[in-house]
Parts: sequence; structure tokens; C-alpha cells
Amino acid sequence: MAIQAWFMDESSEDQRLPHRRNPDEPVSIDYLAELGVLYWKLNPKKYEDDEELNEIRQARGYNYMDLLDLCPEKVANYEEKLKNFYTEHIHGDEEIRYCLEGSGYFDVRDKKDRWIRIWIKPGDLIILPAGIYHRFTLDTTDYIKLMRLFIGEPVWTAYNRPQEEHPARQGYVESINSYGVAQPAH
Repeated sequence: MAIQAWFMDESSEDQRLPHRRNPDEPVSIDYLAELGVLYWKLNPKKYEDDEELNEIRQARGYNYMDLLDLCPEKVANYEEKLKNFYTEHIHGDEEIRYCLEGSGYFDVRDKKDRWIRIWIKPGDLIILPAGIYHRFTLDTTDYIKLMRLFIGEPVWTAYNRPQEEHPARQGYVESINSYGVAQPAH
């Protein structure tokens, strides 16, 4: 099954709820690809020896990897961390996350500044391009185990909105306005 994504409602209820519009407005993999969001469905049970994952890592230059268990029991200052993750921001580099267990939501802005919620579950590998406005939250399960991938040493710097003058943001806007540069989703 492919990843699920939809346009979000405007509700300020618990961020961990689905926030689907009524009627529901699903978003396709192709639309996400137009925004530079890339996706692969892999087998999370064999991540340590997954040939397809290794090919993706090699092709894209991801030479650093770590694992993160995100849940109240394993993360100090959990509520504060979740609040920070949910603050709208960009990064100067791609954000690469591979869900091994649990589930959560990445929210990204489209070209019209609307929120799209992407529900990641085990096996979903997602790449958010540098410069895209986004945020992250867990869903109501309050648990996710993620593999984080980077090119070189990890850079954790988030730049909260607004960041229209940031070089990564300017490059991102230019790339989506001339769609065709992003690689197709898998």
C-alpha cells in the first residue's frame, strides 16, 4: 500500500489527530513529487540487510545513519521536543526518514501554502527537500522508530518560518516553480 496523504483541515484540535477535511481531499504521490517529496516503500523487517535501501543510500550519498525511538518513555523533555518538531521550519539539507515501527505525520506546505499531512508507517521512506516548509508530530499511538539518514555529518539546524531569504528556501522555490527537477517517487 502506498503512503497516505491529504489536505489538512483548519482545526486547532490535538495535533496528533488526522485532521482530514470533510469531505476528504487525498493527495497523490505524483502531487507530492511535484513538491519535491520523494517516497519509497521498503521492508522494515530487513532494514539492516536491505539491498534496495543500500542502493538508495549509495545513489543519494547517504553515508550517515542513526535510529531514533520517539515516545514519552524514551525521550527526555518529550512534550517540549514534540512542540519543537511541530513548529513550522525548513532545513538547509534534505530530511530523510525511514519508519521502522510505529507511525507519525509529516506536514508539508504546497505551492499555495496549504498544509498536506503525510502519514508515515512501517516501511515508508520519505525525503523532504531542503527548503520545504514542514513539521512533524506523532499520531495518537505516541510511538515511532525512525532511521535518519544524512550526507556527511548530521546537521540538526531548523530555521523557523519565515525564511524566504534562506538560500535553501530560495533554491526550493525555484525548483518547484520549474517542476521536473525532482526525481519521481517509487
